[in-house]
Amino acid sequence: MKPSWLEPFSLKWDPFAQEVPVEALLATPAIEHFCRRIERTHIREGGFALVVGEPGVGKSVTLRLLAERLEQLPEVSVGALVHPQCNLADFYRELGDLFGIPLRPHNRWNGFKALREYWHAHMDRRLTRPVLLVDEAQQMSPVVLSELRLLSSARFDSRSLLSVVLAGDRRLVEKLQSTELLPLDSRIRIRLRLEPASTEELVGCLRHLMAAAGNPRLMSEEVIEALAEHALGNRRTLTQLGADLLVAASERELSKIDQKLYLELTTHERPVPRAVRERQRRR
Repeated sequence: MKPSWLEPFSLKWDPFAQEVPVEALLATPAIEHFCRRIERTHIREGGFALVVGEPGVGKSVTLRLLAERLEQLPEVSVGALVHPQCNLADFYRELGDLFGIPLRPHNRWNGFKALREYWHAHMDRRLTRPVLLVDEAQQMSPVVLSELRLLSSARFDSRSLLSVVLAGDRRLVEKLQSTELLPLDSRIRIRLRLEPASTEELVGCLRHLMAAAGNPRLMSEEVIEALAEHALGNRRTLTQLGADLLVAASERELSKIDQKLYLELTTHERPVPRAVRERQRRR
């Protein structure tokens, strides 16, 4: 049910909430290209794909868009690992739960064999690989990542049984460069590196969010431009700023976010996130 406080704004939902509907998410050309490659080749050939970027640049959005597209395909089975920092026993428990296979983690060989048999049968029946999505993959231990590589490979590494998409920040990239994980890094066939958005891209993101929520004129043009510049390339910061303004407009019983409200709230400058400051210093 739509919250009553959104009615004066003619909104179907809060466009700046963390959990907006998928149709409110904006796929940039780079994200769209990545999703098409996964949809058209990766689910049929298997192996590993990678999404990397700093916090707030759209990694989780990419996975949400990708999962939505893949779930529309009747022959594709999609699972998401929700506990990436798990140990090896819990990793097998979660895989068994995702694919509906009762596993006994203390008997790793039987679990290893049962999962591979299930994936083989899935491929023979549907001609596609099951898909495993892992957000915050920088939290995965090298032991679990190595096990995933071995588990999903067959016929002397000539056949992939699973399509894996890993998403993480620069710590994941650094982790993959370790000697232990170089064999995995060399098998990543599709890569998407997300960079901080330009002001124009953030303006487009804001307009898309507001239009999808039902009110493309929720903000004045001056506020849209100011928010896009103030967010410093970070989409998460952009929506947090928008959420602050929307709540303030509701408290003042306004029907539109204008420049007067924006200036009133930004008199005391919002602190710049540490990750953004570090990126600016590197530049």
